[in-house]
Amino acid sequence: MGLPVSLRQALDKNNLSIPTPIQIQAIPLALQGKDILGSAQTGTGKTLAFAIPLIAKLLGESSAGSALVIVPTRELAHQVTNEIRRLLFHNSALKVALLIGGEPIFRQLNQLQRKPRIIIGTPGRIIDHIERKTLVTRNISTLVLDETDRMFDMGFGIQIEEIMKYLPKIRQTLMFSATLPSDIVKLAEKYLNQPERIFVDHEAKTSAKIKQEIIFASESEKYGKLVTQLCQREGSIIIFVKTKQGADQLADKLRKDDYSALAIHGDLRQHKRERTINSFRRGHNQIMVATDVASRGLDIPHIQHVINYDVPQSQADYIHRIGRTARAGAEGYALSFVTPQDKRRLPALADKEGELNFDCNVQFKKHSSKNVFRRPSALKTKYGRKKINTFKKKSRALEKVRSSIL
Repeated sequence: MGLPVSLRQALDKNNLSIPTPIQIQAIPLALQGKDILGSAQTGTGKTLAFAIPLIAKLLGESSAGSALVIVPTRELAHQVTNEIRRLLFHNSALKVALLIGGEPIFRQLNQLQRKPRIIIGTPGRIIDHIERKTLVTRNISTLVLDETDRMFDMGFGIQIEEIMKYLPKIRQTLMFSATLPSDIVKLAEKYLNQPERIFVDHEAKTSAKIKQEIIFASESEKYGKLVTQLCQREGSIIIFVKTKQGADQLADKLRKDDYSALAIHGDLRQHKRERTINSFRRGHNQIMVATDVASRGLDIPHIQHVINYDVPQSQADYIHRIGRTARAGAEGYALSFVTPQDKRRLPALADKEGELNFDCNVQFKKHSSKNVFRRPSALKTKYGRKKINTFKKKSRALEKVRSSIL
């Protein structure tokens, strides 16, 4: 593809020599300077699909201006920044700036004063710097919109349009989105110049290595059945809920039952979010309770279990949730709690042909969860592992005292 030598060396060093389908399609077109409208799911390699030609362009021409990459979440911004920096290990002269909320503004001002040629950020903080006149946009020659549909879902559509007003009319724009609803298509028609459309087969599929189960429970029964399952599961667990308040409440409830649980959602300050993710990644906490938006872009390879405490809103969300497990060829387990009110949402868990991703017929029978998982003792269900161990230790100590007296 005519990539710079230093970039090829970085790809070889990071074992990235074999391109994915999205990279095969996107990189040559981007290197030709064409606008791109790409449809690809998370995990297809789309970050490198825009990062490789972006870096090649900036390295090849000192007058090529700078690049602006807009992403929906802080975690994804960090992930994209790390991917780009991996490709720049021989090119320290090509500076990168990360502009996200929840971090000290002075640190970002220092990065911008170094005249970075690659700027990665979230919509709100980018607008903040534009209005402060600390981010100069007149030299931006390449714009990347990553996970555009997710940005619209999060209400960033107006902010994206606002950013567009400050950008040069003549530029290259690379837009990637898992889905292409009408508002995304309209945005592309308005701001992209005769874009090449790229589609990677993103038929919703789940890994064959994920064992998927459901448990039928009323709303009042869900927590008790959740604790029953946690008593039997080893390894890291992500529990998905639908609201920020629900994440905090469930994590608090689990901690009161002596489970090592933390919550992550959009209202956490950046330093708290990073501390939560790092603690979970390092195995200091077994359970992370998360919302869909907060989990976007998480890359934690050792998750053994995904539990849908609340049923996801769509098939795409279901696929994204359970895709947190069974990574790098490992096996994983996905469990979904379904209430009578949730039955109407079951089609959201179906694959493209309308087939459910698991056999739920047997499990909807009364007490069917016993056929799926062995229920532990009532003591385990009520108090959790730590209290059981404490109870056993006290029992052994009392037995020793009793023996010595007798």
